Amino acid sequence: MPWFGMDIGGTLTKLVYFEPADISETEELQEVETLRTIRHYLTGNVAYGDTGIRDVHLEMKNTVLGSRRGTMHFIRFPTSQMYQFIDLAKSKNFSSLSSAICATGGGAYKFEEDFFKIVSLQLHKYDELDCLLKGIHYIDRSNPQSECYYWKNPQEHDKCEKVPFDFRDPYPYLVVNIGSGVSILAVVSPTEYRRVSGTSLGGGTFLGLCCLLTGCETFEEAIELASTGDSTSIDKLVRDIYGGDYEKFNLKGHTVASSFGQMMSKEKRAMASKADLAKATLVTITNNIGSIARMCAITEKIERVVFVGNFLRVNTVSMKLLSYAMEFWSKGATKALFLEHEGYFGAVGCLMEYLKLGHPCHDL
Repeated sequence: MPWFGMDIGGTLTKLVYFEPADISETEELQEVETLRTIRHYLTGNVAYGDTGIRDVHLEMKNTVLGSRRGTMHFIRFPTSQMYQFIDLAKSKNFSSLSSAICATGGGAYKFEEDFFKIVSLQLHKYDELDCLLKGIHYIDRSNPQSECYYWKNPQEHDKCEKVPFDFRDPYPYLVVNIGSGVSILAVVSPTEYRRVSGTSLGGGTFLGLCCLLTGCETFEEAIELASTGDSTSIDKLVRDIYGGDYEKFNLKGHTVASSFGQMMSKEKRAMASKADLAKATLVTITNNIGSIARMCAITEKIERVVFVGNFLRVNTVSMKLLSYAMEFWSKGATKALFLEHEGYFGAVGCLMEYLKLGHPCHDL
């Protein structure tokens, strides 16, 4: 069976595929046609159908997994297209190679029966938060490039820069996993963590509201709209209420006092553009996540806060908002950290579990 790890989320499915590079001549001769077909299909394409994408920029070459060296590929597609993936698995004859696939995420339970009925494949299911942390720890230590970074001067366009961060000794730290919803974990060692909070207002909320308010269809379209919008015409700011700063509590005039507060006015509703509505939605969701994360950091007495998840993909607007908020409200004590592979850590951790199933690491 190809070396797969799958994370079937509520919005996106993430697939990590390890392609061995050190295939011996004997192994190549012994490689069955089905496995060769799957390998060539996955590595020979960047797009799969209308919605599947291989994130080539995240590809990790010369990676050691078990006792093998090779390339790690990162593929994603909307979970709404899961039946197309199941049909693909059937057409490529996956079941002739193995009786099971390793998977995590809620979809590993939701689609378990369909995989078995349609493709004769069982899903080996693993806890998604266990897999998330195993994936973070593996990628951070295996990526030859710097995996962890933060944004310096996030609110100053001319001075803003992305700066590498040394994450080799991170404990303790918070993980804020932003998928369809949000889970926040306090991690104190490679094997010890607990879920301390969360919120139902996550990436799925942002996309769902944008679809309702703007008519957009995809996350990329929603982010592109938001990047050109001005949320100050939608939100009510501190200066709209006080005429300037609220100095007693150090609240600047540009701080949001009421998300979508301007939409109480019929005249302002008529003037609201799709881009402005998308930006206000993004700011609302991001501010809520940042506020909860900050409160958790205070409660847990933790200074390192790591934000991960596909909500951050192509979303520098939210990353910079989170960076500014965490640093400002903590007076510089708490830093918002980010990871290059964003939403793929659960799938990577699931791949780590695959190696424990008794499949010898020296076999293809």
